[in-house]
Amino acid sequence: MLECVINVSEGRRPEVVAAIAGAAGRHLLDVHCDADHHRSVLTLAGPEVEQAAFAVVAAAVDHIDLRDHSGAHPRLGAADVVPFVPLGASTAAEALGARDRLVHRVAGELEVPCFRYGPERTLPEIRRRAFAQIAPDAGPGRPHPTAGATCVGCRPVLVAYNLWLAPPATFEQARQVAAGLRSRDVRALGLMTGEVVQVSCNLLAPTVTGPDHVFDAVAARVEVARAELVGLVPSAVVERIAAARWAELDLSPAATIEARLL
Repeated sequence: MLECVINVSEGRRPEVVAAIAGAAGRHLLDVHCDADHHRSVLTLAGPEVEQAAFAVVAAAVDHIDLRDHSGAHPRLGAADVVPFVPLGASTAAEALGARDRLVHRVAGELEVPCFRYGPERTLPEIRRRAFAQIAPDAGPGRPHPTAGATCVGCRPVLVAYNLWLAPPATFEQARQVAAGLRSRDVRALGLMTGEVVQVSCNLLAPTVTGPDHVFDAVAARVEVARAELVGLVPSAVVERIAAARWAELDLSPAATIEARLL
């Protein structure tokens, strides 16, 4: 079985998020909205997840116009990031095949340029170099006028995790803390979200460097106001952390991939 974690550039209009998420049908496991990021994360899984993913991308292209979009999180497109993730007995090769088929379908049917990421290159590379130094892998050579471009990937399970810094922490402090967190296992950005600052992380090896590790590393430098899990987390990540810390870290057995699949 494959998981697909679609990031769309809409987090302020609940009716639009609902319309886009509804396109996933029974494959939808979770929706996480963030008005400051102006972004929603939709977690899908199931035997026909490729078709569900295409339906969600098509709905995002129909409903989102990037010409009047602003948000704290960087983005290239309406359906911004579409990674396929192998679960259980599924393999990276299966996820890679799903990625490549979706790239050609989105580019061909929706006329949205697509960039591949995974074993060839990372998502941050595409964000830095898209159109200027890296041409789309399929579709037009310039952004779609309203939907931009879509990054379609193949990757292992990761955990998206945000930490809000307590006032009077500054944007520059958030950037410095994020820089100090970055490693082979952690990607981090310092962001301004409304009137407060945030360190936004992707934990690439969450059973090695988990939410507790990054929370403690940040708290050692600056007070943390609160933590936020974005989307779902593997149960193995939750189980290796003492239950007494789950509330502080915004973790719960109910927010695991396995629980939602059940």
